Amino acid sequence: MALEDLRRIALFDGLSDAQLAQLEHVGSEMVAEPGEELWREGQPADMWWVMLEGSVNLLKRVGKEETVVGAMTTPGQWAGGFAAWDPNALCFATGRVVERTRLMRVPSHELGRLGNEWFAFGVHFIRGLVDTVRRVESNARQREALVALGTLAAGLAHEINNPAAAATRAVDSLATTSEALVSAMLRLVSQGVTPGQVARLEELRHVAAPQAAALDRLAVADREDELADWLADHGVDEAWMLAPALAAAGMDTGWCDEVEEAVGPAALAPGIEWVAHSLTVHALLSEVKDATGRISSLVGAVRSYSQLDRAGVQRIDLVEGLESTLTMLAHKLEGITVERDFTPEVPTIEGIPGELNQVWTNLIDNAVDAMDGNGTLRVSTHVDELGLVIVTIEDSGPGMPADVQARAFEPFYTTKDVGKGTGLGLDISRRIVVERHSGEISIDSRPGRTSMRVSLPVGGQS
Repeated sequence: MALEDLRRIALFDGLSDAQLAQLEHVGSEMVAEPGEELWREGQPADMWWVMLEGSVNLLKRVGKEETVVGAMTTPGQWAGGFAAWDPNALCFATGRVVERTRLMRVPSHELGRLGNEWFAFGVHFIRGLVDTVRRVESNARQREALVALGTLAAGLAHEINNPAAAATRAVDSLATTSEALVSAMLRLVSQGVTPGQVARLEELRHVAAPQAAALDRLAVADREDELADWLADHGVDEAWMLAPALAAAGMDTGWCDEVEEAVGPAALAPGIEWVAHSLTVHALLSEVKDATGRISSLVGAVRSYSQLDRAGVQRIDLVEGLESTLTMLAHKLEGITVERDFTPEVPTIEGIPGELNQVWTNLIDNAVDAMDGNGTLRVSTHVDELGLVIVTIEDSGPGMPADVQARAFEPFYTTKDVGKGTGLGLDISRRIVVERHSGEISIDSRPGRTSMRVSLPVGGQS
């Protein structure tokens, strides 16, 4: 590469021979053949490329295909180098050689150094502009994260409140029922019930009609009335309180006759009370177990979703992440039919589970919003013919118009009402999938079915 080559390029018209010599010193000439990839979309923009002669296509991935969005065919056209002003800058497109091409490449740090020496004010202005844009974007992303966090927190509080309240009610009832159970036992003892009679009563306590579980509410209510009448006729106090527990366990008036025969008329009332309160205690303990188990499951789902106790990059079970996300968003899924189609042979992949869970949250949340609280959400996984793991989130909403699909992944683009979205959900999802996990994300939409398709390599990040 000679100074004459650089002098003929209009891009460098304002540079002196000394400056061109400096540029030539820090740069190097490269000859590339057709098909060669010079830089890739999403990779750090740590090299500045200047066309000397030849042709390079600029490609961006749109859905499942790479689309040519521009070309470098004129000497002096350039690409990359943004890391000279922004250390986090990435390449916006992929550069692929079309015909034999000569380029000059300059490391971004050298470009930044020369820029500071030659155009201090210009570089200061550019950096200020970059910082301002990044700050605006960062604030918007933080707001998006806070809105999502608030939604998840409200949903989690709603989900935990129900089992917590159920457990509290059951524990309160247990205290009262336990006292009544002890009282009934003391009254049995005072009636001189023998050990053999107690043993027979215990046998009868464990006798539940086989058809009890199959009884509908109306049948149970009828049985309660029959039992209440029988107990009242036989002098048992508070028959209306005891009958429901006995009816729920499948007991009938014939069973009551057996209890009277076992313990005698004098001990019938405390005997019936003891059995009824024992059944109630068992039912209440089951309620507490179910409620606390539900809370434990929710806590486990939160840990799985947040991944706070796990390493960053790891082997991921995608189904686990999808299930924990569905649990976290359960409050938004009321009225939605959720269909799962998880192929058993889907392998684990390497990636960052917390970030992928953010993707599932964004996609599911958008799908639910599109259905306006009524429809079918279908979540599926499978492996395609190329060995990629495919996650599909599909909704039965009205679909996306073509113009919305075309801009869906643009930052700050949203069709939601003011205050309901920042337009960063799909942009963040695309960055996580494409830039962080070397995957693809695409939209296939028509009225009545919108499908978001995420393809991930088993190896994960590149």
